[in-house]
Amino acid sequence: METTTVTTDGHPVIDPKQFRTVLGQFCTGITVITTFGDGGGADGNSAPPVGFACQSFAALSLDPPLVLFCPTKGSRSWAAIEKSGSFCVNILAEAQQPVCARFGSREEDKFAGVPWHTTELGLPALDDALATIECRVDSVVDGGDHYIVIGRVLSLSESTESGRPLLFYRGQYTAIEPEKTTPAPWRADLEHFLTTTTLDTWL
Repeated sequence: METTTVTTDGHPVIDPKQFRTVLGQFCTGITVITTFGDGGGADGNSAPPVGFACQSFAALSLDPPLVLFCPTKGSRSWAAIEKSGSFCVNILAEAQQPVCARFGSREEDKFAGVPWHTTELGLPALDDALATIECRVDSVVDGGDHYIVIGRVLSLSESTESGRPLLFYRGQYTAIEPEKTTPAPWRADLEHFLTTTTLDTWL
């Protein structure tokens, strides 16, 4: 008889490689989450901006407007965000693969050579991002080897009809095919999708 290996708390053991492979079937966008280090920002202090490439970002709530992202518990960028209490989500464009690679690396100064500016709320934002979303940290929930960080949205950039997003699928960059970007037909079961293109949604 075949037996299933279980953990000490009675859950089945899931092979990490298979887990990554199966979850890789879910195509996501890529963001860079940024903030200023200790003492930096709109007050003119010289602390450098910090940030990291983040695939685990999502819209969470319309009322109140909330988003979430999931940093690893050992992330130095998350430590800076936690201390500052605020962050900027930069949604990357298709042409920003080098930016994604840089912010996904262990480079000490990830902003070197990357055009950016300080927003009115005092957060670092990437110049060529498709969109930016500025937030304050609302709450933090334990998520295994990650944290689930919920942010209250404070400011949104203007929406744009141009530009294509940088996507990640099966461990590789991919892109939208122009002829396949037609709107989905409206159905009642899509009513609560935050990213549907209706007049009463904020994304």
